[in-house]
Amino acid sequence: MLAVCVDAPGGPENLLLRTVPRPELKDGEVLVRVRATALNRADLLQRRGLYPAPPGASDILGLEAAGVVAEVGPGVNGCWRPGDRVMALLSGGGYAEFVAVPKAQLMPIPCHLTFQQAAAIPEAWVTAYQLLHLVGRVQPGDTVLVHAAASGVGTAAIQLARLAGAVPIATAGTPEKLKKAEELGAAAGINYRQEDFSEETLRYTEGRGAEVILDCIAGANWEKNVACLAADGRWVLYGKLGGGPVNGDLLGKLLSKRGQLLSSLLRSRSPQYKAELVQSFVETALPHFSPDADPALRPVIDSVFTVERVADAHRHMEANRNIGKIILEFPATEG
Repeated sequence: MLAVCVDAPGGPENLLLRTVPRPELKDGEVLVRVRATALNRADLLQRRGLYPAPPGASDILGLEAAGVVAEVGPGVNGCWRPGDRVMALLSGGGYAEFVAVPKAQLMPIPCHLTFQQAAAIPEAWVTAYQLLHLVGRVQPGDTVLVHAAASGVGTAAIQLARLAGAVPIATAGTPEKLKKAEELGAAAGINYRQEDFSEETLRYTEGRGAEVILDCIAGANWEKNVACLAADGRWVLYGKLGGGPVNGDLLGKLLSKRGQLLSSLLRSRSPQYKAELVQSFVETALPHFSPDADPALRPVIDSVFTVERVADAHRHMEANRNIGKIILEFPATEG
């Protein structure tokens, strides 16, 4: 099969497309012929040698994929059949023509969605769902401050917050990104380059602050995050694009709010955790990926690249120009 490989850590030019063996199925796994996958920030870190795959996972990049069931392994027990259209939450291996997936990490593709749209869902939407519900324990009426609101997780979190009856507030760095966030349901948009998002959040909430903050920026934002965190609020950390070091009295200021600092990474979670998370997402959110649903959820696609242009796709993400997901498409070959 064709796969994107990284022989040595480095820049996008180190991404190589070549032929490698297909994965062999283990008990309870399904072989999926990948039609589309999507980029995540974790892919960029792994390419640079900063975020290795968990033990036992494929070292091929790619944390989500959409395609067709090609083969089922022992122990699958008829829950998936060859020809089924599926999307998959992965620990690795999505940048390849075939990927082996534990049966419980597969989801059916809603009938009206394309493979490209489906590839934009598993990692970003399941992550956002986990951050809001399992980690952040969002409640109806909560104000949810969503940083990087035009990212894949951000565009999903805005919509899922609305679905939960919460009120999302978005931060982003351009008017175009904020416009998209408001189209998706953000009650307010804050340009962090031009405004103090902490002051604007407090103004919007009449001084109360945000009950939940979804933060992938970390160090650079900590003082403003704590300043606009509501009493007993939950600050959910899932990345550190703004750096890790913190200088100052973080603990004292967090303690004064009785605030909770919660951190989460999905990739390293156990198979059982992922299975239960995917099942909850399928039951609660997946039915809303329909034009007839109220509210209707929709994946946001920024751009589509053929797999031969994977380096260009990575450069596009590194430039931070995307609004929504960047998709890699594999050809619909037979065999």
